[in-house]
Amino acid sequence: MFVRRSFLVFALALAVVRCADQPTAVKPPAGPQFLRWSGAAPQFNAQTQARARRSGAMALTPPLSLDQYTVSFWAVRGESRSVRINYSSAIDTVTHPFLELTTTDPLFVPGVGELAQGDSVLITVTVDTSKIGIRLEPTGLQFGTASELKIWYGGASGDLNGDGVADSTDAQIEQTMLGLWYREYSDESWTAVGATQSAEDKLFTYALPHFCEFAVAQLLEWAVQF
Repeated sequence: MFVRRSFLVFALALAVVRCADQPTAVKPPAGPQFLRWSGAAPQFNAQTQARARRSGAMALTPPLSLDQYTVSFWAVRGESRSVRINYSSAIDTVTHPFLELTTTDPLFVPGVGELAQGDSVLITVTVDTSKIGIRLEPTGLQFGTASELKIWYGGASGDLNGDGVADSTDAQIEQTMLGLWYREYSDESWTAVGATQSAEDKLFTYALPHFCEFAVAQLLEWAVQF
């Protein structure tokens, strides 16, 4: 009896070892991998536009604060208002587009309620200087007619996986896995949105129904742990 029990214990131990040598179950990705600005944080400048009152002229604002990287403008229900943010970096001397946001129909402000025609709400855009992303406030601001959000991701300089080299792998990522993602609050998970991509212009365009945080990222593939 003792011999049989010893053999059974040994067999069970061997089975455990063999199982440990095999791949575990497929695990879901930890989350999106965000695009990063190439090199040091670029310098940003912003322009605001009120088409109804300025006949399409863009008004240059002061450079975005180096400690906040924010710009604000008044959005008016029933009027087209927009902000454009450009950037320049040490890579070249050219000014590049980063963001353009156009609003015409801000409808509901959290904590305030529904806006009447002609009423306004102060909008703030905060640029993320580590990953290519922004936060739009007030969080939860809703639109009747969706606003248009454009984000250019050329600031990654073609290095989409962060390995320091722009190559065919990055081209594949751009064609198959790159997208625009959002989250409502910093403690929530990120979700991809159905934005339109132009690989030629390095651009995502999205019909924006409400305000939150947005970033350009690639979808990580499912991984197997050994």
